[in-house]
Amino acid sequence: MDNQISKYDVIVMGSGPGGYVAAIRAGQLGMKTALIEKSELGGVCLNWGCIPSKSLLRNAEVLNLINEADKFGIEVSGVEADFSKAITRSREVVSTLTQGIGYLLKKNKVDIYEGTGSFENENTIVVGSNQTKIEADNIVVATGARQRDLPGINIDGDIVITSRHALELNTLPKSVVIIGGGATGAEFAYLYRSYGVEVTIVEMMDRILPLEDQDVSTQLTRSFKKKGISIITSSQVQSISSDNGTALVAVKTESEELNIECEKVLVAVGVQPNSDQIGLDQTQVETKNGFIVIDDHMKTNVSGIYAIGDITGKLLLAHVASEQGVIAIENIAGLDNATIDYSLMPRAVYCRPQVASFGLTEAQARETGREIKIGKFPLSASGKALALSETEGFIKVVSDAEIGDILGVHMIGAEVTELLGEAGMTKMLEGTTTELGSLVHPHPTISECLKEAGLATENLAIHM
Repeated sequence: MDNQISKYDVIVMGSGPGGYVAAIRAGQLGMKTALIEKSELGGVCLNWGCIPSKSLLRNAEVLNLINEADKFGIEVSGVEADFSKAITRSREVVSTLTQGIGYLLKKNKVDIYEGTGSFENENTIVVGSNQTKIEADNIVVATGARQRDLPGINIDGDIVITSRHALELNTLPKSVVIIGGGATGAEFAYLYRSYGVEVTIVEMMDRILPLEDQDVSTQLTRSFKKKGISIITSSQVQSISSDNGTALVAVKTESEELNIECEKVLVAVGVQPNSDQIGLDQTQVETKNGFIVIDDHMKTNVSGIYAIGDITGKLLLAHVASEQGVIAIENIAGLDNATIDYSLMPRAVYCRPQVASFGLTEAQARETGREIKIGKFPLSASGKALALSETEGFIKVVSDAEIGDILGVHMIGAEVTELLGEAGMTKMLEGTTTELGSLVHPHPTISECLKEAGLATENLAIHM
């Protein structure tokens, strides 16, 4: 064991989208910074989540365009889709980005320690099998989360898999049951169905994407069913058995019990925090259900210890983690007393049609007791959507009826994730629906629909 203890201004535990951004920002500010990572730089998001899945979803989009080429007067025959090459391409994308993060960390003079980090005390971290000790007055915990276990269900990595296993499959199953109809479940359902896989979604709540606006969930359900995706809601998986490469999934609904045969079962039911193996018991850091409790400045109850990303149980999104990382470091540096407004944080699902949103849903807005107005504009009335042959969906604006404040924006349709920046900026600058509706957009674009939805709150939409 090396008795020499290196001392730093900041130690960051975990190199996911929160951790590596925090480390880079600390380096930019001239802090002596250490970054601990037990696996690959970039964490789950870059290596086994956001990035490889979006690469595969792009393959699905291309395949769907080819299969629909006759709409555009193009005859295509003899199409063969090699899923293994899609997987290879996704790994190449990951490799490029991982190398980029390594370069940025080196550029900003961040020391990287490989291995699992664990608290020895509130200022000391022990890293890896070599038990290397490092110290700092400020420690940022960014250890993320992992797939949540389902009681009584064995995830064997073969028949019953997680999204991580799914991103390593070189061959597609003929059929899959996806447990969970949230963002991950929806994206994989679209991906698999695009390649001709028989897909069934089993969701415990009464609708898929249960955290999104009801109208969005309804539209996506309609779209998925048109694609041949089976959706079973208000249901629970009772058991999974397997024999000779086939799984039998026992599902209990409100009215019946079903037995569904499939080749793979993908478990996509949320995550649990990686707080159980990092020595938190050697500190006085407060947790709730395993998630680290933080204030608006990313501070824990222990001076000098911060937490960011999925480990905090806030919005479990990469861009939220990154923003939390910047805020934590800038508070440490004394630059700013910055906080984060979670109501402004965008949410995106990259199936087809895409789903994008921020703020209050219509139901949540009504629960506040205030009078609200709804503006809704269908993509079927958009010239650009018609030209693209992508007319499914709408843009919906929820606003305060008295002063026109934007309370939430909910979108489903072609490339609507790209509109979140404009909508969020309008909200951040305290813009009203009138101001949203007054901005001149280029024609023809999908973004015009956002303008029309703003106008629709006052029954002033032009094109419907």
